Amino acid sequence: MARVSWEDFNSRTPVFRAAIFSDMLWQPGSCNRHCYKPSLCQQLDCALSSGNGADGLKWVPFAEASKDLMIRVQIFPVCLGARHSQAEQPSKEGAGKWSIRMARSLYEWLWQHEFWLPPGITWDDMQESEDTHYPQPRDLLLSIPFALILVVIRCAFERAIALPLSTKLGVRDKQRPKAQPNPVLETFYSRRRKNPEEGELLSLAKQCDLPVRKVEKWFRRRRNMDRPSLSKKFSEACWRFTFYIISFFTGLAVLYNKPWLWDHRECWTGYPQQPLQPSLFWYYMLELSFYWSLVFTLPFDVKRKDFKEQIVHHAATIFLISFSYCANYIRIGTLVMVIHDASDCFLEPTKIFNYMKWKKTCDSLFMIFSAVFLISRLVIYPYTVLYNTYYYSMEIFQPFFGYYFVNVLLVILQLLHVFWSCLIIRMVYKFFLQGTMEKDMRSDTEESDKDEERDKIREKEKNGITYFSNGTSNGYIQRNGSEPLVNRAHLANGHAKER
Repeated sequence: MARVSWEDFNSRTPVFRAAIFSDMLWQPGSCNRHCYKPSLCQQLDCALSSGNGADGLKWVPFAEASKDLMIRVQIFPVCLGARHSQAEQPSKEGAGKWSIRMARSLYEWLWQHEFWLPPGITWDDMQESEDTHYPQPRDLLLSIPFALILVVIRCAFERAIALPLSTKLGVRDKQRPKAQPNPVLETFYSRRRKNPEEGELLSLAKQCDLPVRKVEKWFRRRRNMDRPSLSKKFSEACWRFTFYIISFFTGLAVLYNKPWLWDHRECWTGYPQQPLQPSLFWYYMLELSFYWSLVFTLPFDVKRKDFKEQIVHHAATIFLISFSYCANYIRIGTLVMVIHDASDCFLEPTKIFNYMKWKKTCDSLFMIFSAVFLISRLVIYPYTVLYNTYYYSMEIFQPFFGYYFVNVLLVILQLLHVFWSCLIIRMVYKFFLQGTMEKDMRSDTEESDKDEERDKIREKEKNGITYFSNGTSNGYIQRNGSEPLVNRAHLANGHAKER
């Protein structure tokens, strides 16, 4: 900013003076006792009225104010107590110009080098040349159109390849009975909740003049109608398996000759002035675009019980990839992505064979996936990534905002790893006890009309009626399918005789 003398500065209009000093709506003497930063306002008023900055300079431009004052004005550029006196200012200059000025100031505050770069490094040190290229934040905008392209490719892949493949491999969708049209129940289902409580069932039964059992049956069938079909699950697993295979081997091809893959301290050699190679750029764009595409299709994908954890995972991954790119954490970011893709390459085919009812193949792949997941997420990831970013990085630079921010995101991912590891260990434990793999605990279990049949059995047994089910064996019946055959009745000429 050009140097401005106090005489020239004082002769300007208040608006012009405010623009010179802080590029915001600031006027001397506008602070009142309701201000939440009175000390800051007093410093500004003193500097503007006396011509002396906080460090005693006779020049008042914002660039020559003390560093502490400059940072505080950037963070708190507008006095809250002065808003009433300046409320008419946007209307004078125009709301559009005022909004542009606010957005520009926010943009400048957000991209302060203190947030993104280690102490002593500024954005001027990261300027590109003909031979040297550094990550530029604007490059991340390319991930949005690439993500939309991936969504289109996915739709084409699922329709042209995955669905026909599911038919050839014998994946059949279960025929589900449809719920009868009922405006009252449909309104409650769509606007209130999908699984009503007992009191709500009684109220709905009275409104529809139906038995409570039929209302329960309607909600059960309606929930099943919203559950994804087996072919949809198969198609989604095929798409993710295809991408993870491509992404994992792309990462290995990009990193196999990179020194930081073998010596993790190399992640920080020359940081942050580490040139961006084209292969690393496209690898980053591939991963970031994929996770953006998952966010775009989240409302339409198969929803499991860990749906909220999946949202947190996608958000943390996008923030981590984006921030690591802007702050030039490229090397550590590539290690994170390769480690994550390794186990996913085994998870998706496990789902595929499960949908195909290939039980032994599914169990074998799940055991391999469990081993790879637990080793990569609970052993390799903490040492290669967390320990690396937390300790090795401090050998090169002092901690700053970006250091803390990226470590927080990495720890969030690790907490999710621990959560999923607990589910996997529980399934493996039951596998060794039962000899077969139980259904994925994250999956949404489909309800059957057999639940209603069991309710009828219990109700009749309470009324003292013996119910002869298909569970009879050798002419004997049992009153409850879960009870041992102790007091059995023998069928003779259509009558039950006690033995």
